Order: sequence, then C-alpha cells, then structure tokens
Amino acid sequence: MQPASLRHLFALDPSIIFLNHGSFGARPRAVLDAQDRIRREIEASPVEFLSRRSAALIREALVGLGAYLGASPDNLVFVANATTAVNSAGASLGLSKGDEVLAGDHEYGACSFAMERLCEARGASYRRFAIPLPYEGDESFLARLSAAIGPRTRTLFFSHITSATALRLPVEGICRLARERGLISIIDGAHAPAQVPLRLDELGADFYAGNCHKWLCAPLGSAFLYVRPELHASVSPPVSSWGMVAEAEGGHSHDGYVGSGSLARRLQWLGTRDLSPWLSVPAALEFLRRHDGSESRERCAALAWSCATRIADMFGGALPLRESQGLRMTLAPLPQCDSGALKSLLFDRYRIEAPIVAHAGSVYARLSFHCYNDESDAAALIEALGELFPAGVAAPVISCTAFPREAAAS
Repeated sequence: MQPASLRHLFALDPSIIFLNHGSFGARPRAVLDAQDRIRREIEASPVEFLSRRSAALIREALVGLGAYLGASPDNLVFVANATTAVNSAGASLGLSKGDEVLAGDHEYGACSFAMERLCEARGASYRRFAIPLPYEGDESFLARLSAAIGPRTRTLFFSHITSATALRLPVEGICRLARERGLISIIDGAHAPAQVPLRLDELGADFYAGNCHKWLCAPLGSAFLYVRPELHASVSPPVSSWGMVAEAEGGHSHDGYVGSGSLARRLQWLGTRDLSPWLSVPAALEFLRRHDGSESRERCAALAWSCATRIADMFGGALPLRESQGLRMTLAPLPQCDSGALKSLLFDRYRIEAPIVAHAGSVYARLSFHCYNDESDAAALIEALGELFPAGVAAPVISCTAFPREAAAS
C-alpha cells in the first residue's frame, strides 16, 4: 500500500502533519481495537482473567515479541516504559561508594537523572562521556570510550539511538568493551525496536530497555526489559509484590498472574494494573508485518535523510551526521532561534508536530517519518521553515536573545 492510503489506518488527527512519531508513537486503529477487545474481556470476568489466565497470556505475548527482538522470552519482561526499565536496571547494579557509572552525554534526561540520583544515593559517581557533533564515526567513538574507562568504572550506560539527537551508537562495540573489562552494560533502546534489526540474545547487553509504544506502534504503557540470564535473580523491582512472595516462599499458588521465572516474578506483577497494552503487542507486530516491512522502513529512512539534507542546504547548516544511518528519525540543522517558540509556532500556525531541539549550542529539528508519512509532509515542513526563516534569519517572533536552553525530546 502507498503511504497516502495508510494514514486512515491510524487514529491520528488528519489535520495535523505528524513528524513526531519518535516521542509517543501513534497507534493504528486495528491495535486500538485489539486493546479494546482485551479490556472488555478483562471486565467480563476480572478475577478469572487477572488471577488465573494473565501470566499465560503475557507469556504468549512475550514469545511473539521475543521472536521479533531475537530474544528468548525467558529473558524478557514487560514494563510500563523504557524509563521504568532503566530505573530497574540501575537499582540492580549493587553500586558501592567509589564506583562509577560512565554514560553518554546525549542520554535521555529522565534516565540520566535517575542514574545520577542512584549514584548519589550509593556514594558512586556519574560521569558523562562527550559525544561531539558532527558524529566522529564508530571507530573513533569506541577508541575514545575504551580510553575513558577508568579503574572505578563499573557500568557503561548508553543509548542505542539517542532520543534528542537521533544518533545511532555502536552498541555491539559498547557491550563488547563492557564484557572485556568486566563491566555491566545498560543499553537504553527506547527508539530501536522497529527502527533497526535486533538480536538481543546475541548482542551481549546485560540490561536492554526498549519501548513498544514508539516505532512498534503498540499501546502506551507497553515496553520491555531484557536481562541476561545470569542476572535475573539480582533484578531489583520498584515495588515488592506477590511475585517476590512466591519467590521467597518457593510456592506456586500465585503463578497464574506472577509467572514462574525469577525475572517475571520480580517485575511482572507489581500490583493491579491494566494489562491490555502488553497483550496488544502481538496486534502491533501483525500490523507491522502487513504494512511496515523493510521496503517501508527504507523509504521512510530515505525520506528523513532527504528532508534533513534539504533543510541543511536551505540554511547552510552542518548536518550532525556525515551520512545517513538508515533511521527513520534524524536531525536537521536550523538557524539560532528560540527552540520552544519555534515548536509552538509550527504547531499553532502550520499544524506541524515536530520537536525542536537545542543541543550544545546548535538548534535542530528532529524529524520522524513512519509508514503514514510521505513527501508532502516533508514539503510542508520545508515551506513553513522557509517562511519562518526568511533569508535564513529567524523571524522576530522566534529570534533568541540568549542561548536557547537544551530541550530533550521524548
């Protein structure tokens, strides 16, 4: 199907030019319908569904997700979002006074704050590793990272694809470095599922956090944490609930909803919650199989890169990447301006939803293209930017008198 005929398959407002799939994703109607059916089934017999059937249904959904991610379902557990997964991974590290977590300086703000707060509580340190733009290339990045690892470093914490700057990092090399140095690796893969092929059992990450609600198009509240088998029993849950009781007592009376494996028992049941986002993941995977295959992903990646290069040419800006990384999300350099005002103007005046990011002294538009986008969306953004930056200079309403604050995209 052509992209123009796919827009109606999503619940998006047709009056909005949606170039921000990377923040909260967007749901196809078929996935929302599946979620509604699951919710009605829960309400028809809540006790039977939640206390007797839910663990088996969650396991079935994890089997399908695991096949897509290249991971054994035993190494996966559903969580509400990637931030929750990163928090759980960090709490499981067992950091002590004097230890160090080495992290990239492009990390998602909420996760970076969580790790920094954890280090402060444990007497450890949180050190940021500089990743300059334009990106230096994977080989140079890994050489610098290797040299930056110190005697106190215990953990490497990096994104697979950075949120605000849409930079794909060489996580295979990061995980390899961690294994060689005896370190724990935590990878924030919030933007990776359905953007890049994943083989999590082969990657070698100790912890890998990912969202299903973004590029995979599953409902809000659906995400996962991957944990290497040797670390299952060390995972620290944010809430101690019946799964921990079952593990402590060695009984099976709660298995119908807490599961039977150590990872599931620690994170699957943290109290009563709506399970429909997790159980709708198979419907999202089926939608992608039918409508968003490799040809669609390649088209979207090419469109994102083309749009970014045209914007860079229009303003004479420097692209943060030397070449396309094959992602459906990328950055386009903009003239200096008030990033918040520009984002509001694009939406209020032109009905264009696109995040504007201020990073390290530069301003960028972060572009996202999914299967429902086409060339007309890119053209609308370029035309709007041309009006707002006549002759490449910010219009007074978006000019900045001071350096714009850095703003993290979701």
